[in-house]
This record gives sequence, C-alpha cells and structure tokens, in this order.
Amino acid sequence: MKKIEAMVRPDKLDDVKAALVEAGIVGMTVSDVRGYGRQRGQTETYRGVKHTIEFHQKLRIELVVEDEFYNSVLEALVASAQTGQIGDGKIFVTSVDYIQRIRTGEENLEAL
Repeated sequence: MKKIEAMVRPDKLDDVKAALVEAGIVGMTVSDVRGYGRQRGQTETYRGVKHTIEFHQKLRIELVVEDEFYNSVLEALVASAQTGQIGDGKIFVTSVDYIQRIRTGEENLEAL
C-alpha cells in the first residue's frame, strides 16, 4: 500500500476531489497548510504599504491506496491539480506497512 500526500492550490480542491472520486478513491483527509518552496516569499503592495507574504496557502490531501491503483490515482491527481505555473505543489509517496481500523480492529486492506 502507498500513502500519497499532495500539497495543492486551494482553488484546485474541487477538481482534485472529483478526479480522485472518479479514480475510485472513497476516503481522503484534507488539511489547510502553509509553506513555501523555490518561490519563497512574495512582496505585495496593499493600499500603498508593502507586505511580505512568507508562506503560501496550500491544501494537504492525504490518502492511502492499494499498490495496483497507485499509478492511476497519481495520474488523476497530477492532471487535476496542474496549472503549469510555479506553486502548483508537490506530491510525496511513502510505503505503508500496516493499517488498523480502531473501531473494528480490521487490519490492512480491510481497514481501508
């Protein structure tokens, strides 16, 4: 099993969610996060005063998928989140060794 963590633009959430549901994903976790990558901070002027924005708003989408669905889910995620501009985000993939549903005690694939 693979855990996919994607940092995406907040305005792409509806597109990403629709693509993941179409790819067969039945559950995901979404969190508001802030950070920066290569673009670092930005300086903007508001009412004549310069403000530095050090961290950019992003959403972190986390999901766990079976190995056989990993490639199709990743493709759907990239296609739906991509704008072609700096700041589109990142995707991190890690292996999952064990899962347990707390309520029922189900393990691994049954716990998904």
